[in-house]
Amino acid sequence: MQLTDKDLISIQEVRNLLREAKEAQKELAKMNQEQIDRIVKAIADAGYENSEKLAKMAEEETGFGKWQDKILKNTFAAKQVYESIKDLKTVGITKEDQDLQTMDIAVPMGVIAGIVPSTNPTSTAIYKTLISLKGANTIVFSPHPSAKKCILETVKILSEAAERVGCPKGAIGCISTPTLQATNELMKSDDTAMILATGGAAMVKAAYSSGNPALGVGAGNGPGFIDKSANIKLAAKRIIDSKTFDNGTICASEQSIVVEKAIESAVISELKAQGAYFLDEEESKKLEKFIMRPNGTMNPQIVGKTVEFISNLADLTRVPKDAKVLIARETRIGHNVPYSREKLGPVLAFYVADNLDEACKLCRDILLNEGAGHSFMIHAEDKEVVKKFALEMPVSRIPVNSPGALGGIGATVNLAPALTLGCGSIGGSATSDNVGPLNLINTKRVAYGIREIEDLRGDGSTSNYCSNSSLSNNSEALIDLLVKKIIKELN
Repeated sequence: MQLTDKDLISIQEVRNLLREAKEAQKELAKMNQEQIDRIVKAIADAGYENSEKLAKMAEEETGFGKWQDKILKNTFAAKQVYESIKDLKTVGITKEDQDLQTMDIAVPMGVIAGIVPSTNPTSTAIYKTLISLKGANTIVFSPHPSAKKCILETVKILSEAAERVGCPKGAIGCISTPTLQATNELMKSDDTAMILATGGAAMVKAAYSSGNPALGVGAGNGPGFIDKSANIKLAAKRIIDSKTFDNGTICASEQSIVVEKAIESAVISELKAQGAYFLDEEESKKLEKFIMRPNGTMNPQIVGKTVEFISNLADLTRVPKDAKVLIARETRIGHNVPYSREKLGPVLAFYVADNLDEACKLCRDILLNEGAGHSFMIHAEDKEVVKKFALEMPVSRIPVNSPGALGGIGATVNLAPALTLGCGSIGGSATSDNVGPLNLINTKRVAYGIREIEDLRGDGSTSNYCSNSSLSNNSEALIDLLVKKIIKELN
């Protein structure tokens, strides 16, 4: 009976939050760009000022990652995302084209449902709040149960900051009693305009099956290819930086390394010199058992954990205390091959190809096995090689000569800074964008008439139907069309 009561309480809470968010959104919809931007800046400032506090709360509550790196994720969400969106026009008339005689008007979507994972809880909450309210939307969060406290605190901090500068109460809400029933109620409600789903495959699929529009993120399983033309020392550094950042909890981080046989020894030597530990066959088999659960999903026991923790878990007694990442040689790819799958911890697979074409095929096969549509990383100075791989990879983003984790989210490359990374149709997503405010507004388009039906028929009789009133409406495009027709007839 107690479980049932909890479920009913959580469902009622969602309905209350949605009701408040819907009313608050009506107020936001009346605001001009300056008022919305003032609210967005207050949210960004509050997220930045509390980045360390929230980072420590997230690590303590979830046990994932490193709070020092979570500070960077929070500041990225609060500042880098803010800087990239602060000048966007998202309210009222956003564009006028005198030549085409068109006008674009931004229309808020309404209430956004924000699904937040345990791997990046506080940074995701900051980011989704910013991009939602920038479009004059409100947002209600469904927190992962194991990250409830830190997400609720994030929402409290952001909502209080927003309300101080005029944001209506209830614009930023969060379920305090998270249950599966509550999340389903949030996603399926008629009051929900759009779902921003970040989490496991089952959650994303549920979002797309809810009956409401959704933007979800598929699995990340990006290989990192090191070409012969690459600076091998830098490539090794960037991959290790990426895979150790917050203990590998960002889904854009590399999950495997692919190299050609010609540079195999050089790459291995450099990786070892920078702190990578290559597992022998026995150790590899031991660890393999802890990567995936019997049902084929990722084992949460290794997610966001240190090399030392994972080594103890798998009884790997020879791993040095200062090892940064664990690397296992692999030749196979498949659903039942754990090293070829997504591993959100400091664990990498290592593949060797005989030549460039085989390496390209290997990377493509890895992605089509899992991670299609997400990210692929390449380290190369030869731009033709970059183009070759870019044309072949079934992904939405390709950081070049960059740590995958920070490149994919737009922190170290010129991609839109974001923590929701669309995977396109191949990855089961409605967008391939790094999701931002423009994905959360509808655009109303106004277009003046510039042609009559006679123009479309091409019978040359436009002049008989061209009234003085249509000319007086500044129809420059129509005048231009008439002049061209007259010149053509004279010739």
